[in-house]
Amino acid sequence: MKITIVGTGGVGGYFGGKLAKAGFDVCFIARGKHLNALKNNGLTVKSILGDFHVDDIKATDKIREAGQADLIILSVKAWQIKETRDELKHIMHKNTVILPLQNGVLASGELEETIDRKHLVGGLCRIISKIESPGVINHFGVTTPTIVFGELDNTDSERLQTLKAAFDKAGIHALVTMDIESELWKKFLMICVSGLLAVTRTTYGELRELKETREMMIDLFTEIYTLSQHIGIAMEADFVEKTISIIDSLPYDSTSSLTRDVWEGKPSEIDYQNGTVVKLGEKYGVDVPINRFVYNSILPMEQKARKNSGKR
Repeated sequence: MKITIVGTGGVGGYFGGKLAKAGFDVCFIARGKHLNALKNNGLTVKSILGDFHVDDIKATDKIREAGQADLIILSVKAWQIKETRDELKHIMHKNTVILPLQNGVLASGELEETIDRKHLVGGLCRIISKIESPGVINHFGVTTPTIVFGELDNTDSERLQTLKAAFDKAGIHALVTMDIESELWKKFLMICVSGLLAVTRTTYGELRELKETREMMIDLFTEIYTLSQHIGIAMEADFVEKTISIIDSLPYDSTSSLTRDVWEGKPSEIDYQNGTVVKLGEKYGVDVPINRFVYNSILPMEQKARKNSGKR
């Protein structure tokens, strides 16, 4: 199986590294100093499960140079999908599978606007990781990194089992689901706290231990759960409580990639997290005041970050 990792950050670097370590033919799409380090020194993954290194990395900053791929794991930021999707066509054949691992619930829909739906498998991942330095990925949270994936029509298929077998061989915990939309929304609900971390300038531990911010967190989750029920998403009645338990188990000093992007003045996925909640709330007539406050608070910083980076 020939695999292309489009976006070699904390997600693509970790899972792509595991696949390359297992002997799969993997090409990494990266940029700048990170790309140079991959080419010259290979990929190093520091992990709470054990460090590893992969030499002789195939890497480029041009997608079309990767060659045709059987599997494309799309791990760029959610807001980068629209600027990336047309390039994917240059490395696709008639049976290529694209597995997006973006945060939010819009990735497959945005891909489907220009790419035939038959190539798409819905997906998400659970991991806390980042680029520590050029060529080095640090996995420091979520004890069992996981990929969850499924067909967009909720059917079983031979290609799902083929992907599962590949992930199993690489030692990646992978789950096939018959309701990928539900799984996407479950993760979506939890990650939307990232914006609240950014606004309050807190870690997960600091946010959850203060009564006032903990109540804001619970209200934020409850708004998204209520919205999901109006849309018709299958989600357990106690899912907010389950999510709070997960937040309570995260490392005290940890944050999320969106939180760090906002703090560092970088473009973030805010439009694909709390911004999506606000837009869908308006569409379905569900009031989401906490999510609206978070989104509107970050929006001026987001616009400034995009202007400074040359992004729209």
